[in-house]
Amino acid sequence: MRWIALALPFALLACDEPTPAEKEAARQQAVAEVKANQKPPPEELVLDPIRYPEIEKYDLYGAGCSFVPDGGGLGAVAIGMADKGYMIRKGELMIFAADMGSDELPYLARRKYDGREYSFVLDLEEAGGTQSGHETTDYRGTLTVRDGTDAVVYKAKGLTQCGA
Repeated sequence: MRWIALALPFALLACDEPTPAEKEAARQQAVAEVKANQKPPPEELVLDPIRYPEIEKYDLYGAGCSFVPDGGGLGAVAIGMADKGYMIRKGELMIFAADMGSDELPYLARRKYDGREYSFVLDLEEAGGTQSGHETTDYRGTLTVRDGTDAVVYKAKGLTQCGA
């Protein structure tokens, strides 16, 4: 009889332990919760240069600012004008609307442009501008591109040329 009294607490503890099926269901729920809360890493955006053939093809003439990343050669990867901004990705022209509430840059360009998939911000060091032509001024600047989740997918320092 004494052994029953000693075994009773252990028997009660065994009843509280979940079954293997319950353990598996709890594990699957925990995995599903982690997956639901995971945020995929932002893509790395690769921009194509906008050269004269693209400027002619898409009629990208006019006053504004163009950004060339350091080490990126001579081709601009972003152009900001009075009402629109432009970038090329995988050979496709992306068009952005100028954020009219953002700061105005030289030659009617805007600091921020919004598009369907991305937005970009062009920050200039305006105090350090150098006249590079009759109607152009060169500035050091930074181009930051964000995706729809506001994650930075491209950021570079480089030359920003503003002019007509």
